[in-house]
Amino acid sequence: MPGREQSSVASSAHERAPGPAQLRAASSVFALLADPTRLHLLWLLAQGERDVTDLTTASGAARTAVSQHLAKLRLAGLVHARKEGRRAVYALTDGHLRRLVVEALSHADHQVTGEPWHS
Repeated sequence: MPGREQSSVASSAHERAPGPAQLRAASSVFALLADPTRLHLLWLLAQGERDVTDLTTASGAARTAVSQHLAKLRLAGLVHARKEGRRAVYALTDGHLRRLVVEALSHADHQVTGEPWHS
């Protein structure tokens, strides 16, 4: 409606002040995102499912490092794997994480390139 403020996409439950449990959970996600290799792997998975070979090639990291990072992300519940023959195919667990990763990298892009900020 014209002249009316648009509401946030967050539900009213997410507009409440976060409690200690939510703050701890969010902090642990940010701690995992703080590693450049893990962030790169999450960005790659934000584009779609991939197996370890694809992630290794695309990230440029060693296969053992990719496997270790994926294990941490899986233990934290940020990614899940499914078997496809002999391969394990990884994917992000939800759209919130995908949006968080994309937004964090978009923010970084503005910092690095000097492009004007969005309001």
